[in-house]
This record gives sequence, structure tokens and C-alpha cells, in this order.
Amino acid sequence: MQQRDFDADRKGPLDGVRVLDLCRLVSGNMLTHQLADFGAYVTKIEPSGKGDPLRAWTKGGYDTFWKAYCRNKKSIALDFRAEGAAAVILKLVEHAEIFVENFRPGRLEQMGLGPDILHKHNPKLIIVRISGFGQTGPYSDRPGFGSLVEGMSGFAFRNGFPDRPPLLPPIAMADMIAGLQGAYATMVALREIELKGGQGLVIDMSLLEPILSTLGPAAMDFKATGDIPARVGNRSHTSVPRDVYTTRDSKFVSLSASIQQMAERVFRTIGREDMIDDPRYRTNADRVQRCDEVNDIVADWVAARDQVEVLRIFAEAGVTSAPIYNAEDLLADPHVNERGVLVEVPDDDLGSAPVHNIHPYMSETPGGFRTRAPKLGEHTDEMLLTAGFTAEEITALRDKKVVS
Repeated sequence: MQQRDFDADRKGPLDGVRVLDLCRLVSGNMLTHQLADFGAYVTKIEPSGKGDPLRAWTKGGYDTFWKAYCRNKKSIALDFRAEGAAAVILKLVEHAEIFVENFRPGRLEQMGLGPDILHKHNPKLIIVRISGFGQTGPYSDRPGFGSLVEGMSGFAFRNGFPDRPPLLPPIAMADMIAGLQGAYATMVALREIELKGGQGLVIDMSLLEPILSTLGPAAMDFKATGDIPARVGNRSHTSVPRDVYTTRDSKFVSLSASIQQMAERVFRTIGREDMIDDPRYRTNADRVQRCDEVNDIVADWVAARDQVEVLRIFAEAGVTSAPIYNAEDLLADPHVNERGVLVEVPDDDLGSAPVHNIHPYMSETPGGFRTRAPKLGEHTDEMLLTAGFTAEEITALRDKKVVS
């Protein structure tokens, strides 16, 4: 596996962009993770004591989520409820371009940090507000985690098998999608301000709309047909054959033939060229009507062979297929290693740790590994000094337990 070292002096294309991150858990951390990897100066403002709850998402006693998604960031520990905490944040705001929070709607205003006040201190500030259901609408005041919107968006209803209940994803999928869309929205706003002289603004980013936008035209389909499609497991309502197939050695292969040419190639490869001109299977629409029948034919062929043989035959024929991997398989894969999909970085606890590389890969303005994920409050003094606090003022804040 390729090795990467941390280099605190590395500069990225977002060098000089200062970001204040008051978020907890996944969505906001995913957003600022994208910015930090490409050089933005991201400062986490965390609750004193336990910090961001993401630190508690551990495996084997190690804060693996924190290590992976908070690299290249700094940390201030602040008692948000202490007298003087809001004044500290406002002083930091004066030196920032971007402010990201995911409190329940209304909480920021209760803290004396509503957008109107923030913009008084920094008229060009980009304020990203992440919440479960958005800042407006009848559900805006509800607490919202990703699992809720994974259900409300229609994802869970469509995910899983027809004879079982709807299935939530085993990952923080809605949060991750919102974080990625939020990073894009932040860059759009930053361009407006930097290149067009725009003023500060508020980005209202719910968890619901980003995941909904990735699920295809389900609402339009319903209006067109009046049908609610049943869950189909690993199969598809739009293209056939497509499934996860079990091999003779009890391993798995995924296959997707989303275009006519690929479906015909699959049929030739499994010795069923007759299906190409068979009116039951001739077009994708025909095959969708006989989804189970077509996939079962492919499944029987795969089940008679070991995984390595199936993948070899499909690769030689140009069939779009791939093995189903777990983490151990990924670490051993030659493509993953040669391309640097996962890379090894120094780690204080594990010696070194495999992490996802910085991507997308940019030829002229790449991101980089600058610093490990911070310890809670590791940069409190540094960041307050940068914001204009004196050493005496910082000592006073610490004595009053405003910061730590």
C-alpha cells in the first residue's frame, strides 16, 4: 500500500480560506472534510469535556471515524453555555470566510449567534446551516438524524427485499450525501463572493433534500403510472440483468447490464445467445417484465463456477462485473493499492492506518495530508491568538472555564 506522510507546510487550492466548524457527528464533518483536504483552514469548535460526539464512534477502542474525517483540522474546546462563549465565537467569525453549524433550528439564535448578528461582525460570511428538515416548513423544529430522512425520502421503502420490512442503510448515508452537496454549495457561494463581489449569505441545507435528489424520478414515476414499485433486493426496476450472484465457492459477484449491448454480451458469455432474439428477452423493457426469470438464468450459470473463474470469464468477454468486497479484500486489491484508493498514513495509536485517499485527483491543484485529526482543544491557544486575543485574555478565559 502506498504511504503518505503528513506535511503541515503543504498548501492546497483552498489555502487561506478559514472555516469555523461547530458541527457534531457526520454531515458537517463530511462537508468540512472536503474543504480541509484541499487546503482550507478548518477549525472545529467543540464542547469542552467530551468534544464532538463523533469522537465516541469507536472501533477496537480507537476513534476511527474521527481520525478519518477530521484530518487536516484544528480543535478549540469551548463551553458553549458559559458567559463569554458567544463573544469568543464572534471574534473568530471576524477572521473567517465560512461558518458551518448543524444545531437544531433556532438554537443558534438562542445562543445570540443568529445570521443577522454573524453578518454584522462579518458581512461576507458564508453561513451553512445543516438540519434534518431545513430551516423552514412544519418539520423545521424537529430534531433530525439521517436515519429519519433515509426513511422519509423513500430510500428505506425501496431498499431491501419484498418479503421483509423496509431497510435502512448500515452507514450514515444521508449525512454523507448532505455533506458532499453542502461542500459544493459552499464553493458556489465562495465563488460568488470572491469573484463577483457578492455579500455574505445563508445556505439552508437539510438532510432530506440531498438524499431525495439522488433517488431518481420516483415522484414523477408515480404520477405517470400510479404504481408504487415493490422492493426488489439487489435487482432493478430499470435494467436487467442486474444482481448479486453467489458463486460455487460461496463468494459473490455483482453484475449490471444497463445497456442493450452489455445485456447481449452477457447472454453470449453464459452460452445463451438465443436470448438475444427471443421476444421475451429482446429489449430491456421485455427483460424488466421477466426480471426474476432472467436473473435466475444468470445466477444458475454463476453458481456452477468459483468466483475467480466467473470474474476471469466476464473480464475476458468485457462484461461489467466485479467481486463483492469486504474491508480485508479491499486492502489486498491490486487496483486499490496501485491507484492509491486507500493509503497508509502515520497514526499515534496504530503506528500507521489505512485511510481513503484525498480525491478527486487534480493534476495541478491536488489536496494533501497536512495534519492528523486533532486532540480536543489542541489548538485553542493558537487559534485564539490568531483571532487577536492576547495571552492574558486567553488565560482569563481558561480560568473562567470558557475555553480549555
